[in-house]
Amino acid sequence: MRILLTGGCGFIGSAVIRHIIRDTNHSVLNVDCMTYAASEETVEDAAESGRYEFARANIVNGSELSRLFETFRPQAVMHLAAESHVDRSIDGPGVFIQTNVVGTYSLLEAARKYWLTLDQADRAAFRFHHISTDEVFGALEPNDPPFTETTPYDPRSPYSASKASSDHLVRAWHHTYGLPTFVTNTTNNYGIWHFPEKLIPLITINAIEGKDLPVYGDGKNVRDWLFVEDHAEALVKAVETGVPGETYAIGARQPRTNLEVVETICNVLDELLPDPAGPRTRLIRFVTDRPGHDFRYEIDPSHAEKALDWKAKHTFETGIRRTVQWYLDNRDWWEGIRARRYTGNRLGSTVE
Repeated sequence: MRILLTGGCGFIGSAVIRHIIRDTNHSVLNVDCMTYAASEETVEDAAESGRYEFARANIVNGSELSRLFETFRPQAVMHLAAESHVDRSIDGPGVFIQTNVVGTYSLLEAARKYWLTLDQADRAAFRFHHISTDEVFGALEPNDPPFTETTPYDPRSPYSASKASSDHLVRAWHHTYGLPTFVTNTTNNYGIWHFPEKLIPLITINAIEGKDLPVYGDGKNVRDWLFVEDHAEALVKAVETGVPGETYAIGARQPRTNLEVVETICNVLDELLPDPAGPRTRLIRFVTDRPGHDFRYEIDPSHAEKALDWKAKHTFETGIRRTVQWYLDNRDWWEGIRARRYTGNRLGSTVE
């Protein structure tokens, strides 16, 4: 299969590319505009393969997308390009609307026009796979059942609202134009090559450096965690077997409070790299909560597990151990980011 994949130098996109090149016979064109969170290093090994190509392009640019469709001739699209950090969406929502909404529209239109040129068999086999988030469903209260594919949408942040908009566009292009699209929604991902603005890499790096470990509010907000390599495997299975018009909620049944996540990182790091000053939990600092902070996200992945013949391999504990060890072994990568692109400063406080 020839797959046009957007956002392949980002965290999840690069994991998908590594999985494709390592574990399948598919070919991939990585379309990425290389924002602050993109890293070419994440796909260096894949780039050595004869089944990998790269195009630097912005998905808002419809004419450039059309050119790439015509030259690469994909059999499927995996759409992962997105602005994804809630805190940044609070500080500057405009780029989220442009990339996540307008960009998705441009990609859908380029895909539709290309799809219409295919013969009947190729048109029937074509797939447009849109990768989304569980944040589009809003927030769960403590006793609510987990999200499923039929949970009503209730986005609460500029980020989740932009992703909800893109989900609706993808479904509308299927129902209106017949474009064979489907959507996957997932929980919080973590793992290797994660840009250090998100909770787990930020806390891990701060703990390595002996800095404060900021925890929003009282730390009781709950997230459902999925190791990124497990997610990548699920996404590739989805693009291979996904049914147009379907939705697949992908998760690992690993909910943890934010405080539990931070404490687990501290405990693993204390074991791997003991700190003479004492346990790293001493560095935890509770800080002013994020505006509109959703209390809990959790997915019931039963449908996706059965439909895709997939189940997450990593427990949270095994995934965190792999993640922390990777950040210990790859200091050059994140130290370069700290020095040039993101120092670890607080985002999304709405304070000017």
